[in-house]
Amino acid sequence: MQITSQRHLAIDGTFNLRDLGGYPLAGGRTRWRRLLRSDGLHRLGEEGIASLLAEGVATVIDLRRDAECRAQPNPFANRPTVAYYNVSLFDQLAPEAMSDQNVLYDLYIQALVRRQEAIAQVLRWIADAGEGAVLFHCTAGKDRTGIIAALLLAVAGVETATIVEDYALTKARIAPLISIFLEDAAARGTDIETFRPLLACEPETMAETMTYITRTYGSVDAYLRAIGLAPVTIARLRSRLVEDA
Repeated sequence: MQITSQRHLAIDGTFNLRDLGGYPLAGGRTRWRRLLRSDGLHRLGEEGIASLLAEGVATVIDLRRDAECRAQPNPFANRPTVAYYNVSLFDQLAPEAMSDQNVLYDLYIQALVRRQEAIAQVLRWIADAGEGAVLFHCTAGKDRTGIIAALLLAVAGVETATIVEDYALTKARIAPLISIFLEDAAARGTDIETFRPLLACEPETMAETMTYITRTYGSVDAYLRAIGLAPVTIARLRSRLVEDA
């Protein structure tokens, strides 16, 4: 199949569906149509689903909470031709209770520290996936998805500056969704001014997160070993994005 080198996949029902291929590495670039990151898939119709299948999607990993999955069911949850997994990456984390000036940075660090088992499980699913593309997503495709994408790109050998740029691409992509997110938050009784900072997507947040990993663990590979991933699993993760890894 001829794969078009296109980062954003314009598929009706999604806003922030992007390919992690094409990023520069020592000696080459990351592979296209191996790993896709996205916002929620619940808006997809049959045409959108068919488009993703045609792009080679064979595994879908849903990072949302149980309540989110019940309210907005994943259309791939019961597709026999797609391997579907779900784990709540931010379960038991309460960003509204965090006091750091950069609430998203605080949230990301809390996830890296307190949700290591969940992060490791997601990465094992990706490492063990069969042929075809792996698509992982949350609601906006920004925070939970952003953490996993950053770890994967770092393992592949992508420079931190590029990882930060990939993270920041979300800002423009989810702009049409911001009003919807704010309305949903208000309907749940959430204070809008408290919630609004959680919709940010500033490059500094991911830059500081990557600095934290390096300062605390030495490298992303070392972090992955610390959370229980075996070297062979890390190698399989790398091979999804790097030829002959």
